[in-house]
Amino acid sequence: MASLKTLLQTQNISVPETFFDKVEEYKALLLKWNKIHNLTGAKTAAQIDEFIVDAVAPITFLPPFKNGMDIGTGAGFPGMILAFALPDTHFTLVEPLAKRASFLQFVKAHLGLTNVDVKAVKVEQLTPQLFDFITSRAVTDTQMLLKLSEPFRKEGTLLLFYKGEKVYDEINESLNYQIIEKHHRHYLLIES
Repeated sequence: MASLKTLLQTQNISVPETFFDKVEEYKALLLKWNKIHNLTGAKTAAQIDEFIVDAVAPITFLPPFKNGMDIGTGAGFPGMILAFALPDTHFTLVEPLAKRASFLQFVKAHLGLTNVDVKAVKVEQLTPQLFDFITSRAVTDTQMLLKLSEPFRKEGTLLLFYKGEKVYDEINESLNYQIIEKHHRHYLLIES
């Protein structure tokens, strides 16, 4: 199995050198916590690497932004991984499940992350604030994500939803969107 560094290089994904140390710590913590708390379907280091590559691949086409929110971040995909890759960007990770939010809080504290906030609530319960970037992976369909993200968008906010092949059934022509396909993923990028 290729190393994570090699996997990222083969896809021309450039990350800061600090990314790899943080990811290795994160993987070790996730594997340990996952045995007890079942935080994610990725059960091996190789599966976690695949999730990491999937999470971080969009930095190859995203413009710079100051702050972002991940709706339903789960065990940190993609929000925590993007925070490792973009240390100058502030991320708010929204996760209503207590065990996952606790894990994310622990990772934040353990790694001393100053660019991450964890909100242990449903996004509907979060006080509205505006973000430059909003993302979500494996939460709900596109129309519901558009509705959930509405109080947090401004003109020019970029929305990035990690989708499968059914993405084409979830979009309509009124949206200003593009779909970037990489491997088995369809990244739906919408500008509001």
